[in-house]
Amino acid sequence: MRNMRKAAMQRGVVAILDVGSSKISCLVLRLDSTGDLGDEGEIGSLAGQSGFRVIGAATTRSRGVRFGEICAMQETERAIRTALQGAQKMAGIRVDHVIACFAGAEPRSYGLDAQIALEGEAVDEQDVARVLAACDVPDYGPGREVLHAQPVNFAIDHRSGLGDPRGQLGNALSVDMHMLTVDGSAVQHLAHCIKRCDLELAGIASSAYVSGIAALVEDEQELGAACIDLGGGSTGVSIFIKKHMIYADTVRMGGDHVTGDISMGLQVPMAMAERIKTMHGGVHATGMDDREMIEIGGDTGDFEHDRRTASRAEVIGIMRPRVEEILEEVRVRLDAAGFDHLPSQQIVLTGGGSQIPGMDGLASRILGQQVRLGRPLRVHGLPQAATGPAFASVVGLSLFAAHPQDEWWDFDIPAERYPHRSLKRAVRWFRDNW
Repeated sequence: MRNMRKAAMQRGVVAILDVGSSKISCLVLRLDSTGDLGDEGEIGSLAGQSGFRVIGAATTRSRGVRFGEICAMQETERAIRTALQGAQKMAGIRVDHVIACFAGAEPRSYGLDAQIALEGEAVDEQDVARVLAACDVPDYGPGREVLHAQPVNFAIDHRSGLGDPRGQLGNALSVDMHMLTVDGSAVQHLAHCIKRCDLELAGIASSAYVSGIAALVEDEQELGAACIDLGGGSTGVSIFIKKHMIYADTVRMGGDHVTGDISMGLQVPMAMAERIKTMHGGVHATGMDDREMIEIGGDTGDFEHDRRTASRAEVIGIMRPRVEEILEEVRVRLDAAGFDHLPSQQIVLTGGGSQIPGMDGLASRILGQQVRLGRPLRVHGLPQAATGPAFASVVGLSLFAAHPQDEWWDFDIPAERYPHRSLKRAVRWFRDNW
């Protein structure tokens, strides 16, 4: 995947794909420069940054995705092709490489740490690689894969809070890492689906992570904040401090469940329920809502059934319990992560579900913190239609692609940390000794 990413950077064009449960969004980015590359042209550790501009964008209704995971390969492939063709047509260029993000897949967070004695005078890249390799990886079980493994904090002797320790002097180097694992089959399905679309996968990220990158301002990422990404099939939770993600999780409920409740409660099709939720939905009922009647059209042929009306208060009464249930689950995740102990406890709501009127007030009562509605940061060339909270993931993924954060595998890990029968280990030994 690193080679694919290098090829995409050299070509200067890459597609950004957000595979969600309710929509599939695609942006085509033109990268201005390749940033600081390593001696061999690879994207090095503590990587450089590229400027970028959005030259194509398209969105289509998602098909074959439930709870953020692919459940019908051919339908998802068709939807990805539709979104990609629209974005390529707008950009006027063909794209071969794609960086994708997805929600769901049961993410689990782990905190790792390690310390090594320094051999040389100053910390160099090899020392950083050695301390990362020294982290004791927990047994996260079969069928799971590491999606992100990022150094959050470096310390030299008693000086902590270092972002880049290279060139500094000391006797001992230690690191704190955050590792996120996901269900391996979900990643394989996404990679296989993208391959079937004749594309090369150049990178993959968690939707909860990239939404936080887009929706949280710099001060919030520095002091400590949580991003709640209320999507269609799932709700992502991510916590940031010192500009790094330290926790991520997913609640397997989202806006589609609210729509399903309206569909069952009012006995209307899902498309009509979605329209009612968008046009008349809310979570706070007032005295006026009893008198505001909503036409529930239909085409069943039954005259009485197709002329029904419902008050807005009824719709709110159906929506509120489900929204409360989602927020209560989010509260459980935040408590488990120890969010109360952070110096700042700002919570930012983003995603399509955050646009329900009154959502911020209800969230602040249930979560008990300062809550604001977040919109993705503006990026060059982004069309007006893609600036809403529902597009936080795809905008965050474009920022992640152009300004990569260091991952475990961006460093040249020492050969002795490879598995015993690894070909890489043999090649490294041969190169070092001959």
